[in-house]
Amino acid sequence: MHSVRPRMQAASDRVAQASPRAGRHWAKTVLQVLLKLAYPALILCAWRWDTPRYVGCMLFAILWLQRWAGSGPVATSLRRLSTIDWTVVGLLSCASAAIVFTNSELLLRLYPSLVNLGLLIAFGATLVRGPTMIEKFARLGNPDLPPRAVRHTRRVTQVWCVFFALNGAFSAYTALYWSRASWSLYNGAIAYGLIGVLLVAEVIWRYLVVLPRAARSEAA
Repeated sequence: MHSVRPRMQAASDRVAQASPRAGRHWAKTVLQVLLKLAYPALILCAWRWDTPRYVGCMLFAILWLQRWAGSGPVATSLRRLSTIDWTVVGLLSCASAAIVFTNSELLLRLYPSLVNLGLLIAFGATLVRGPTMIEKFARLGNPDLPPRAVRHTRRVTQVWCVFFALNGAFSAYTALYWSRASWSLYNGAIAYGLIGVLLVAEVIWRYLVVLPRAARSEAA
């Protein structure tokens, strides 16, 4: 009986210590989700504001809050940013700062296309020097990727590069020729719907084509 009480006390102490950590973890998770939703929501609502510099201030804040709020293995990977990655962050920081100082609606409209350009540079650079961006993400869950999986991640990275190039070009077109409301709708909602479609299509292709081929190859 006396030996049970110390164990119960120790378990109680561990729960008490874990509770604040769990609370902080959930709070940070909620903040990360909100920050991920903040950018498209801001672009979607930007056409309602007549002062672009206010939007530029919020874009700058969101960019660096997303960097600060990261946690877990993805954030650890992001903390080892390369020169090219920092160049992309600097590009977007300068763009948002330029919006603040110039109060230019055109610069604000071009910001989503610059985001796509930054992603194209970041993803494309990994095709040249490797490992590819999708391979980096895949290795967070499975460090020992077989050669077939590495080839697949390279193809998926190439697909994302094509998407960012096309989406960035069309985003620039909407900035120059579409109305405020139409520009906001595409860049704040439709573009993200297309990203979702591409993600789902990749998952379907992986499970219906890539994995069955790999299983047949191992069986043979």
